[in-house]
Amino acid sequence: MVDDDMPATFSSPPCFLHEIDPAYSGLPGPLDLQAWTDVNRWRKGERERLIAERMAVPAEVRAAQGEAIAAGVLSEIGDIGGRTVSAYWPFRGEPDMRPLLEEINRRGGRTALPVVVEKGQPLEFHLWRAGESLSRGVWNIPIPAESRPCVPDIVIAPVVGYDAACYRLGYGGGFFDRTLAAFTSGPLVIGVGYAAAKLATIYPQLHDVPMDLIVLETGTVRPG
Repeated sequence: MVDDDMPATFSSPPCFLHEIDPAYSGLPGPLDLQAWTDVNRWRKGERERLIAERMAVPAEVRAAQGEAIAAGVLSEIGDIGGRTVSAYWPFRGEPDMRPLLEEINRRGGRTALPVVVEKGQPLEFHLWRAGESLSRGVWNIPIPAESRPCVPDIVIAPVVGYDAACYRLGYGGGFFDRTLAAFTSGPLVIGVGYAAAKLATIYPQLHDVPMDLIVLETGTVRPG
């Protein structure tokens, strides 16, 4: 099992962005490179803070929040019969969506987990359901032992932080953004996280891809 109480291990301190235009778009150039460096440092600091805060929440409270989030996701999905949903294995205090995957199977849907294939490359999604074998992937996160690639109709992505435009602050590897950009016809992308993780903005860049919606224990956030 993955240790859900593993402490976050980030080293970069936060910085202040009071001199950066929030509309900064990531265009190339020396000044933009410096701005991106500042944004990236700020994101690392916020990531560290938000992970530490959610890990400090009692496990039973996080479990109840996860149940509320899962119920909200099911409500948003509606009829699941014949569709494939990818979620994730919970890590560092993320909402546990494994019971949701089991419920989706009971309702006639197929389920999958994301797999990191290589650094700098999009994720793959492999079919998996509770009870099937797992192996250890990157960061020792369990992945399906059997390779059964699929293209999900719905992707559930955990957020470390989020803003009102449904941009997601993740772990900084860029895997989800890279993956979503690679889809020829996009799936429905649902971010899931805790209401306390809201940010005024994540200072979105050209490579950032917003979620279609974000489900929290307190309700659903939609762009705009």
